[in-house]
Amino acid sequence: MSAPEERLLNFQKEQEEALGLDLENRSHWFDPVPHPFLATDKSTTTLLFGGLTMAHDDLVEAALKGLGYLVKHLECPDNESLRYGKEFGNRGQCNPTYFTVGNLIKYLHYLRDVEGKSKEEIIGSYLLVTSGSCGPCRFGTYVTEYRKALRDAGFEGFRVLHFQQTDGLKQVTGSGSALKLNIPFFISLLKAVFLGDIINALAYRIRPYEVESGSTDEALERCKQYLYAALSERKRLKPAMIRCRRELQTIRVDHSRVKPKVSIIGEFWAMTTEGDGNYQLQRFLESEGAEVEVQSLTAWILFLIWSGRFDTLKRIHLQEADAGKNGLKGKHPVLHLHMLGLADRVLRVTFQTYAKMIGLQHYHLPNMEEIAQVAHEHYNNHLRGGEGHMEVGKLILNVAKRKANMTISVKPFGCMPSSGVSDGVQSLITERYPDAIFLPIETTGDGAINVYSRVQMMLFKAKQAAQKEFDEAVRKKSLTAEQLQKKKDLTSARPLHTSRHVVACTAANWVYCKRTFG
Repeated sequence: MSAPEERLLNFQKEQEEALGLDLENRSHWFDPVPHPFLATDKSTTTLLFGGLTMAHDDLVEAALKGLGYLVKHLECPDNESLRYGKEFGNRGQCNPTYFTVGNLIKYLHYLRDVEGKSKEEIIGSYLLVTSGSCGPCRFGTYVTEYRKALRDAGFEGFRVLHFQQTDGLKQVTGSGSALKLNIPFFISLLKAVFLGDIINALAYRIRPYEVESGSTDEALERCKQYLYAALSERKRLKPAMIRCRRELQTIRVDHSRVKPKVSIIGEFWAMTTEGDGNYQLQRFLESEGAEVEVQSLTAWILFLIWSGRFDTLKRIHLQEADAGKNGLKGKHPVLHLHMLGLADRVLRVTFQTYAKMIGLQHYHLPNMEEIAQVAHEHYNNHLRGGEGHMEVGKLILNVAKRKANMTISVKPFGCMPSSGVSDGVQSLITERYPDAIFLPIETTGDGAINVYSRVQMMLFKAKQAAQKEFDEAVRKKSLTAEQLQKKKDLTSARPLHTSRHVVACTAANWVYCKRTFG
């Protein structure tokens, strides 16, 4: 032991003695599961979950039903959920905590006060499965917050199972567990995630250009019913996906409408939820004349795989680290890297197979290496809070590759990882990329008017940028108004068609498309 380390250890002992700490019997605090979820409970216990997009929640529910679980997803959190969260949660929490905790409490109150179930029946017949993280924010304390709020709301002992993003379900293990974390379990969940991402991407791609208002939502609702039935009954997905494509092909569209493309990035929950938690930002942007680009859950899974590869490659070269000559002794790092690389390829191929079958054309999952490379100069790739370096990389690529006319970073008020990026690093990015139209916004649950006003001001600039791209495309193609109308008539019945990417604006890309004009 070196001299500085010895002095530090002695100082620690002196402070512990001065504070009167029990050095012999000290132990770390542990938050236990009140009651395990055993195999004998599977037929009588309903799993509650929620917090993803509405499409994902529906399809994950179907996938778990197909595995034999009783399951129900909670509705999208609203401002009433926020009220419950603030009433029973700790002070100073962030929006996702209040909304998700409150959403559960609201549903349990419904079971007790409307359906007439007793407290004992609710605690014995329901449990919550939720996600968490060990990142530098309060996301890591979600489970404890749930249990505190449940206790104060009169449901002490209600079971909460914690899904750690990188490690899986920790709370329930052993042969008696009802949660079988086997290959069919994870394959079913991945199918639901892929299909949810594809449905969402199609919705935001088609809906801004629909000729008949509401036709896209109606078609997509039928699509979700087909996929739900296939997943819950464990039938082949291919016939359901083909039916989805046929439904979507009935929508008539007008791709000549000039709309700015707006990419939403930021804190995971805030950019994913579709309710009051982010002031229904996606629908508001569409109502203001924008096309929205949403981030996929598949991209987050790919980021986790990339992180595993990145960390392994760094640690494998640490001399004399981890008790091994070259680090990671006994971990077979080369095999681990090969497995992660294989997982990445399999996910991408499976996703694209599903996407093409349903009709999502020319959709590219993000290149994680590219995002890391363009971001590393401005944000250390080792930092993993929030979206890590991805938020910086996405903004740079949105501008450099003309992928979006405007980028919005949305996060809860007080979100440390995302605020540090959006309000700090991104200011440097916008200086280096002056064409960037970037808007960071924070959500508090009661600031919708302020957020809408800021979005409208920046959206005005984005509309001008989109119109400029469209006018430039028409000029380069030397098209007349009559030729544009002919092309519009030819393509109105092709809702699944996507033009080659040249610029951000879909209407401009439509002009660049090489179809004949008749």
